[in-house]
Amino acid sequence: MRRLKDRPGHLARRFQQIAVAVFHAEVGAAGSDLTPVQYAALAEISNEPGLDQATLAGRIAFDRATTTGVIDRLEKKGLLLREVNGADRRARVLRITEEGRSLLSRIEPAVEAAQRIMLGGLDEAEAAEFVRLLRKAVAGSNDLSRAPRRGVSGELEASEG
Repeated sequence: MRRLKDRPGHLARRFQQIAVAVFHAEVGAAGSDLTPVQYAALAEISNEPGLDQATLAGRIAFDRATTTGVIDRLEKKGLLLREVNGADRRARVLRITEEGRSLLSRIEPAVEAAQRIMLGGLDEAEAAEFVRLLRKAVAGSNDLSRAPRRGVSGELEASEG
């Protein structure tokens, strides 16, 4: 029987635990209580103002119910706004507030530091290869997820560089 240390599922779970802990430590030290999922949502909305909630859920690979809770919390913090979609009055579009934009700018160095710390056991070439292989593995199994990532063509494919 293979040992846990050789099982990719176990290693992926451990890496996720580490990634979340490091994110919270670095972003917390920068004075924010933003979670990794809240960060992902806010960053995606910042990159594309006017996204609807369903599209956002696909982009950050979360189910719609979870995404609604994330949006609720970000809205209560004053970091984003939900507005009626002019094309479909039943739908809501999302826009980052100035406070949200300011927060992202303020914590971006902490988020970047967290990424470096997560890969701290690797040299630069190994880190790039690790990320390339993670992207390839995720792309190959994306449709097996309960909340597959959708809406960004070609982004999951592993680069050959």
